[in-house]
Amino acid sequence: MILLIAFAFLAGVVTILSPCILPLLPIILSSSVEITGKKRPLGVVVGFVLSFTFFTLFLSTIVRFSGIPAESLRLVSVVILIIFGLSFFVPKIQLFIEQLFSKLTRFAPNGQTKHGFFGGFVVGLSLGLLWTPCVGPILASVISLALSGAVTTQAFAITLSYSLGTAIPMFIIMQAGSTALQKVPWLLQNSGKIQKAFGVLMVVTAIGIFINLDRKFQTFIINKFPKYGVGLTKFEDIESVKKQLESLSGKEIKRQDLGKPMFNLQSPKGPKAPELIAGGVWFNSDPLTLAELKGKVVIIDFWTYSCINCQRTFPYLRKWYENYKDKGLVIIGVHSPEFEFEKNEKNLAKAINDFQLKHPIVQDNNFDTWRAYNNRFWPAKYFIDKEGYIRYSHFGEGEYDESERVIQELLKETGVTEALTPVNNPQYQNYAETEEIYLGFGRIGNFTSPQRISENTLATYTAPANLSNNSVAYEGNWNVMEEYANPQKGARLLLNFKSKEVFLVMRTKGSPAKVKVYLDDKLQYFGDDNQNGVVTVDADRLYKLTNLPTPGRHILRLEFEDENVQLFAFTFG
Repeated sequence: MILLIAFAFLAGVVTILSPCILPLLPIILSSSVEITGKKRPLGVVVGFVLSFTFFTLFLSTIVRFSGIPAESLRLVSVVILIIFGLSFFVPKIQLFIEQLFSKLTRFAPNGQTKHGFFGGFVVGLSLGLLWTPCVGPILASVISLALSGAVTTQAFAITLSYSLGTAIPMFIIMQAGSTALQKVPWLLQNSGKIQKAFGVLMVVTAIGIFINLDRKFQTFIINKFPKYGVGLTKFEDIESVKKQLESLSGKEIKRQDLGKPMFNLQSPKGPKAPELIAGGVWFNSDPLTLAELKGKVVIIDFWTYSCINCQRTFPYLRKWYENYKDKGLVIIGVHSPEFEFEKNEKNLAKAINDFQLKHPIVQDNNFDTWRAYNNRFWPAKYFIDKEGYIRYSHFGEGEYDESERVIQELLKETGVTEALTPVNNPQYQNYAETEEIYLGFGRIGNFTSPQRISENTLATYTAPANLSNNSVAYEGNWNVMEEYANPQKGARLLLNFKSKEVFLVMRTKGSPAKVKVYLDDKLQYFGDDNQNGVVTVDADRLYKLTNLPTPGRHILRLEFEDENVQLFAFTFG
């Protein structure tokens, strides 16, 4: 343990010369162009040490609980650096920051502004988040533990030791620049111009980081000068450190990877697939884990049964499962319900039967597996290879041929040599211009009745004289809840839409409910769920209201003959 802490400290010291640190050096140098003694450089290194240690150990936890992507946090750092860079040569921005920092004087001792310790501290906080990809194998092992949630005292000590080691040369560089400004007459006379030049450099560097030019620059340096940096961390190439790293991380670390930046240690195949979270009811199978499926190709399909976009993927899933299940493909549907009634086990079982889905499916009512994958979409598919890596993902509909080619390539990697089915998936054309519209007050959009919605209570609404495009209005008495709207007998709903097909998620409170469907003031019959212009709602599911021969803009009017129906969301196709 002590040996690893010592080597982490030394790794931090030499990191300043690593190829992936070179793009960040202009920002470090920019922090030395103000004659402020040691206060600002000291603020930078303190902010860096705290930020780097915190984000290295807890970034995955922050992302998991807040839902904020790591790249968004990186973007915040870039924006802060751009603002500080602009303050060097844009007087109005400089004045704004001065005023902002003057209001924060209770947090900045002795009334320090952006020029002192506190200003440097903010820059250091931003640097810490940008620095993480540049660590070597010692910190990469620690980060692998942090990603799995195992943040220990050892991990904290090693990470802090590394950041302190990195802070020393960083401070020396900034202090040397500040001292040169004070003692070299020409630099002192032109300090204003130098500050502006470094401000421009800082802004350009931050923009380059935002568009990932820093990573391209790293690759260029490594490719152009393959021996650059090879000897910087040669001290890590000893058997005792290698063994301790493997013991700490629980995985083999190759000797040729020792001393390389962290982005070279990441698997070229992609991220490791998170395990399925146990707890939900399984259908069509006993409970499965990815660990026991190692050696097979697995598709994790996130879906919810009332989603029309999910339903349109079912024919492809059925086809792939039938064609490839005996060749090593396993499809696991993870049912993460959008609406409360979809959590019902009997409702889901009926939907699985109605849609003739034969592959294993697990309930994810608490969104545990959804969060483990940091998923955001219905439907979403993750294609996992024989070693458990996510090699491809697709969100929404479409790209069926590409998806099937991925299946075939991954199966070939398992040793499948027999001829595979030719790729030729039918394509579904979505004609909709109108996007999904929710009807409960929690997510309602494009609502144009002049009255404000009365939440969780009965109220009377009127329709506007002219219904704007892609909008909805209530008329009559409605009880609007967070997830759904419940019209009373005689109430009407008006919708201005453009598409061929209109779908509506509905459920009944008890006995079957009757809904009349009018299109452009004419009672319409389209077949499917719409029989003779009336839809009978007798189950909790998606109902098809229209099926026009060609797409167009129309006014849909629904009239309700009782108060038994609950309306959740419109979708279109």
